[in-house]
Amino acid sequence: MGYFNTVSSGGHKEDSLVSGGGLSQDGKFSYGYASSPGKRASMEDFYETRIDGVDGEIVGLFGVFDGHGGIRAAEYVKRNLFTNLINHPKFISDTKSAIADAYNLTDSEFLKSESSQHRDAGSTASTAILVGDRLLVANVGDSRAVICRGGNAIAVSRDHKPDQSDERQRIEEAGGFVMWAGTWRVGGVLAVSRAFGDRLLKQYVVADPEIQEEVVDSSLEFLILASDGLWDVVTNEEAVEMVKPVDDPEAAARRLMQEAYQRGSADNITCVVVRFLAWQTGATSSSNC
Repeated sequence: MGYFNTVSSGGHKEDSLVSGGGLSQDGKFSYGYASSPGKRASMEDFYETRIDGVDGEIVGLFGVFDGHGGIRAAEYVKRNLFTNLINHPKFISDTKSAIADAYNLTDSEFLKSESSQHRDAGSTASTAILVGDRLLVANVGDSRAVICRGGNAIAVSRDHKPDQSDERQRIEEAGGFVMWAGTWRVGGVLAVSRAFGDRLLKQYVVADPEIQEEVVDSSLEFLILASDGLWDVVTNEEAVEMVKPVDDPEAAARRLMQEAYQRGSADNITCVVVRFLAWQTGATSSSNC
């Protein structure tokens, strides 16, 4: 994912994968993550797994941020997006509008911080916010969120690609263009139609998230968030089938990442898995899938 015909720069190199995980204080959900540069020399993926208390409610915040043009945008979004979100006065009362505001505030503040930079940087953001029995997924770019509900794989985000008819129309109405350069690209440069940053293309490449809300109940088993380093080589259905038998979400995230690598993914690979525990009435997670 990223720019066409530019030199990669500024990634933090890692010799091996990083993984970890945890359990919410109330025991309602567990999570795990795994992240690796894969076959690339630099690492531009970032992730965040965070549990916070807001107005007496335990909130889970999970995100995957895939940078392009260097790490600046992805690192900034990781550090600031969720803080901006939970500080929003309507975070609990109107979570969807708070998410939209936080995405756009984070984007505008990042662009202000970039005024002295000579080279553009941008980032996707696929995030999942767990508040009570609500799961809100917000997406900008081509990282992706997929849930397992009733044993079935369901995409709960849409990849933002320039050749989608509505995205192409939006770009062209703003005065931009989409052309083929190895893949469809905004201005012949950028392979996603929405992103944080990318100030030179900003009037076409927006950071407005598409938000989908899901009810957390006994039919919802787990969530997968991942960068396109996974989704380029693994289908939604395959990913869900791989996670089903693995109760430990960190082990599940590692399995996804390693499978993508073995299948020849040419990109950085980052996966986050969240299992919903409290709603699984008396049964283990794996038996519900």
